[in-house]
Amino acid sequence: MSVPRLVVAAPASGSGKTTVATGLMAALAARGLAVSPHKVGPDYIDPGYHALAAGRPGRNLDPWLTSEELVAPLLLHGAAGADVAVIEGVMGLYDGFTGAGRDDSGGDFASTAHVAALLDAPVVLVVDASAASGRSVAAAVHGFRTYGNVRFGGVILNKVGSDAHEQMCRDALADIGLPVLGALRRHDGVSTPSRHLGLIPAAERDAEAVAAVRRMGELVAESCDLDAVMAVARSAPPLAAAPWEPPAAEEARGERPRIAIAGGPAFTFGYAENEELLEAAGAEVVRFDPLRDERLPSGTRGVVIGGGFPEMYAAELSANEPLRRELASFTGPVYAECAGLLYLARELDGVPMCGLLGEVTATMAPRLTLGYRAAVAVSDSVVARTGERVRGHEFHRTVTAPGHGATAAWQWSPSGPEGFVQGPCVASYLHLHWAGAPHFAQRMVEACR
Repeated sequence: MSVPRLVVAAPASGSGKTTVATGLMAALAARGLAVSPHKVGPDYIDPGYHALAAGRPGRNLDPWLTSEELVAPLLLHGAAGADVAVIEGVMGLYDGFTGAGRDDSGGDFASTAHVAALLDAPVVLVVDASAASGRSVAAAVHGFRTYGNVRFGGVILNKVGSDAHEQMCRDALADIGLPVLGALRRHDGVSTPSRHLGLIPAAERDAEAVAAVRRMGELVAESCDLDAVMAVARSAPPLAAAPWEPPAAEEARGERPRIAIAGGPAFTFGYAENEELLEAAGAEVVRFDPLRDERLPSGTRGVVIGGGFPEMYAAELSANEPLRRELASFTGPVYAECAGLLYLARELDGVPMCGLLGEVTATMAPRLTLGYRAAVAVSDSVVARTGERVRGHEFHRTVTAPGHGATAAWQWSPSGPEGFVQGPCVASYLHLHWAGAPHFAQRMVEACR
């Protein structure tokens, strides 16, 4: 199958690839094109801005979380009916996960370059030119182009200081045979504010986020040759893959159990495929906002609480006592990741939470915990069986203290077991992309039945 596509990469984090990628999505969508937005790696925040720009769900492409074999099928699944797929990279072009089970990885497994190769997609390199002359910019780009087996489609210059500076960069890049697809001037008015875990999610900023994405689109439309960008995307050859489809339940088994997924500003992290897998397995998926809704949706048989920032809304979450009481006494299956773990604990930094996990407590920590995890289940839960292995990631700045007699869920570090299993509830810091383990969704639905 074929879909025009390109990967927006950069030499390093902070070069401006999120601004350029999101702006490209918005600018192309404003032209009337159907844009499929994607993000390399496990990050949840950038896809939220991508969704605002493109009007379609932002999706992740991560060979560690799902597998190398699923990267192209997942792209085609998300890009169904789209005119172009824009894929934002992660970190520097060649930065990946060392020791990811591939002897020849050289530390580039799950890197932007790795995913670009799996997708046979041209790379557009975003270069911060604010502190370099034209020839130095060209030298850096030349090094990136020749370092690995990546097909370059062109360069977009970022933070160019003047017309003369831009021309110097264009002339130097022409000397090495790479087209400049655009040049963005310094743009203090286009920004996405950050805090302790990175960018603030789009869902928390509402009108401000919409306005920021619109400005990114306008900036890119003014500064880039969109026809040339589309020509690069159309140069990508057909993919020898079929679109991924969530496996359906083997047979109709009566009612569709209602599974409620937490949302709203405090719980913004989730992969679109996880919800699609639950629906394909036979569930009716509904949403609730723990900041606003005082009860679970009527008829809820199971609950999923993903990641987010409950620490930013602890007082408001605690003030919603009716919902906290209902969750504390809920007897159906519950699956919780990171923010969900904090919300189900007895307290977060001394503020009362739900208490579904007994005496487990959580507090803010001075250090960020971040990285891929190869985990093994150390006890049975509603999704996993003892001894099963999964690949996930961890991203938080809190720690938990277990209560008396707590049962662990996973093991992924020498420091000891992680997470908690409390009856039909499993909660941990481990984020999972269920496309890599679709049986988890099927087990959750069966447990709800």
